[in-house]
Amino acid sequence: MKKIGLVIDRSNPDMDCTGCRMCEVICSFFHEGVINPKKARIRVVSEQLIDVPTFCRQCRSPPCRDSCPVNALSIGQEGLIVVDEETCIGCGSCVEACPFGAMFMHTDWKTPRACDLCGGEPKCVEYCPTKILKTYNSHDFPYRRKEYAKRYLKRALKQWGIEDIISEQKWSSDGSEKT
Repeated sequence: MKKIGLVIDRSNPDMDCTGCRMCEVICSFFHEGVINPKKARIRVVSEQLIDVPTFCRQCRSPPCRDSCPVNALSIGQEGLIVVDEETCIGCGSCVEACPFGAMFMHTDWKTPRACDLCGGEPKCVEYCPTKILKTYNSHDFPYRRKEYAKRYLKRALKQWGIEDIISEQKWSSDGSEKT
């Protein structure tokens, strides 16, 4: 099973989500035939002047699936969350259980929605003007995860103005400061 997913690419320190919500617009149009960000399977969350795209992380042991009282959620062939619309009762327990806020309900829907990667060619990746959304496959992502984390941390420290302070410190492996 080749599993693919989305990731926020932090490799360019000068590029970030601008909050334009193009990903929401294109997602809702592709899936629902309307321009309505509330019907998108990706959402941009704004917190303290920072915009972050929120989407299904394709968890190995998804809490959304495990919380369903009628077992209407499963992991499909590509490792994506699949909702059995015949079985689903629309209770929303999966929406509540998702730790990333990436399962969505809308009053026009009887069942929840999660990112399905547009069948393998995510439109949000194609149309993102800053190109921070990327796809990955399960074979190369574990090696790149640390790389992304290091870049993101370095960028955050720089934004907070403490990059130099942290890099000047010498720390031991147990977290205590070396003398």
